[in-house]
Amino acid sequence: MKLYALIVAGGAGKRMGAELPKQYLELAGKPVLMHTLERFKTFNEEIEIITVLPENQLRFWDDLQKHYSFSIPHTIVKGGKARFFSVKNGLKFVTGDSLVAIHDGVRPFVSIATIQTCFETAGKLGNAIPVIPPTDSLRMLTEEGSQPVNRQQYRQIQTPQVFASGLIKKAYLQEYLPEFTDDATVLEKTGVKINLVEGNRENIKITTPEDLLISAALLPAMQD
Repeated sequence: MKLYALIVAGGAGKRMGAELPKQYLELAGKPVLMHTLERFKTFNEEIEIITVLPENQLRFWDDLQKHYSFSIPHTIVKGGKARFFSVKNGLKFVTGDSLVAIHDGVRPFVSIATIQTCFETAGKLGNAIPVIPPTDSLRMLTEEGSQPVNRQQYRQIQTPQVFASGLIKKAYLQEYLPEFTDDATVLEKTGVKINLVEGNRENIKITTPEDLLISAALLPAMQD
């Protein structure tokens, strides 16, 4: 079955407090987004990569590839006004009976084992979502203040979220809803059960300056 990686990189970098969007900040000599694309090519040399970027960043990304002599082949797609529409645009380039991994462009530390597990599970069950258990205590806000909750009943969601192409393309024919915070919620709205698999804790989403410091420490250990 054909494999796709749909990389969504639409961030503006506001929380990072930098002039450059976070996906273009340099990590170990090249932009974060390049590390992310390399991760999927390391997983499978034949995987087809689709990269979704804001329209006003397309030329900049082209210049970056030339500057860093970045040669991994990928299809560049113009994003939409929200993540939902960016993914929808990217899915138009997914063809045939295939599996598609939808991944955040600023998660360069997903492990090869996590990618493999997600694809294998989605191949059997139609979808797979990587998760990790929270390590901190949790409280739920209430009208009276807050109350503790059992953290064993909760999971933190990661990407790549992998889907049978037919299922996820059909799901994205729905009208956009604000509660569509990730691709799993879009599919779940159609009545499909979501399958959780074990993620890897290093698979952080780089959104703050602190994350960039952590990333510099993680990078050597993730070279495999």
